[in-house]
Amino acid sequence: MKKDTLRHQLLNTARAMNSQGINQGTSGNVSVREDDGFLITPSALAYDQCRPEDLVWLDMEGKGQGKRKPSSEWRMHRDIYRHYPQAGAILHAHSPYCTTLACLERPIPAFHYMVAMAGGDCIRCAPYATFGTKALSDAAIAALQDRSATLLGHHGMICHATDLAHVLALAIEVEALARMYLQALQVSEPPVLSPAAMAEVLERFADYKP
Repeated sequence: MKKDTLRHQLLNTARAMNSQGINQGTSGNVSVREDDGFLITPSALAYDQCRPEDLVWLDMEGKGQGKRKPSSEWRMHRDIYRHYPQAGAILHAHSPYCTTLACLERPIPAFHYMVAMAGGDCIRCAPYATFGTKALSDAAIAALQDRSATLLGHHGMICHATDLAHVLALAIEVEALARMYLQALQVSEPPVLSPAAMAEVLERFADYKP
């Protein structure tokens, strides 16, 4: 893929986060692997004002190329790429329903079979750590073990997939699950599917999930 095309795709994905209601303002960030590093959205620049040349390329040591500073969460993206080679794109957002659960330090259990889209029988919630720190990276990496999405305690959510289209779709799905779970909680604690039932779903999703 041409580098200019990838930059346009990354910017379109960042803008879609806001138009899809899973992000707001300048919060959140998106990245995609490129060569032996990755492209990431810049810090403190509204996506509707961002241009392809404003995106920042970083190598795996965190050294950048570009006229702007990378997102303050660049370390978390870099560390996830290092630990999970299957990750081709990463999306972090302060999506309202995911963030509500994250502020409650509450994971999303197997109340609905689509929880399996994130790779397991629950979507974990990582413990709180200050944004932009190694501690946050470590917490996210641990919570993403055998998973492609996690909540970040008192912060938001993060997910990874093979490419930008799939990572956006996954983020939208996780936010929808968070909304449904919170709605169910207004009535009562919903029952959850058994480990056997979720194992069957995961087997069926093996060739389906991004």
